[in-house]
Amino acid sequence: MSSSPPDDVRRAPYDPMPHGPVEVGVGPWEGPWPTGPQWDPELLAGGDRRNVVDRYRYWSLEAIRADLDTRRHDFHVAIENWQHDFNIGTVVRSANAFLAAEVHIVGNRRWNRRGAMVTDRYQHLRHHEDVPALRDYLHALPGGPVELHGIDNLPGSRPLEAGPVPRRVCFLLGQEGPGLSEGAREACDATFSIAQFGSTRSINASAAAAIAMHSWVRDHADLGDERTWRG
Repeated sequence: MSSSPPDDVRRAPYDPMPHGPVEVGVGPWEGPWPTGPQWDPELLAGGDRRNVVDRYRYWSLEAIRADLDTRRHDFHVAIENWQHDFNIGTVVRSANAFLAAEVHIVGNRRWNRRGAMVTDRYQHLRHHEDVPALRDYLHALPGGPVELHGIDNLPGSRPLEAGPVPRRVCFLLGQEGPGLSEGAREACDATFSIAQFGSTRSINASAAAAIAMHSWVRDHADLGDERTWRG
């Protein structure tokens, strides 16, 4: 029979790390305060309990986002939002982890942000009325068009595992259950499928998004960059 851990070893529910000190983050800055535009006086005074990597401790939200903007990757991720899909927040969180250029919400403007765990504050989010509008935006971006590739196990889809994925690409996810809408399938430049070997027909949309984004990282990211966080 299992029981909950005592309060002194119980971890905060938003802390994803299984090891390390029980208390999340760091307390008030000790000693003379550092100088520079990136430092947040309130965090220096009160401590930084956010789920951010160590190099961003005590930095303001605006400074973190500006630093991320200097090295964002070339891929985008988009998800259709016709039924207020609960997966959108989780997709945004993964997009932050893999440093997507932008996240696109297609359809309803409002979406459930709970799964994003406040990572939406560090991302560039755009709304589009429909998939053709998203495609037109991507094709007109400076630096050359960004291809729109749906993620769905459809006949004729290219296996994602065959790689490499395009460098300038936007991965489009459909609703949980039905997958990409008919209009989305027609608007996409191509579609990728994810190899599955079990009994179900599909995997969770947020899981599929993470797989697609990590495929881009595997093919194109600079894994030797000293700023790559390794835990």
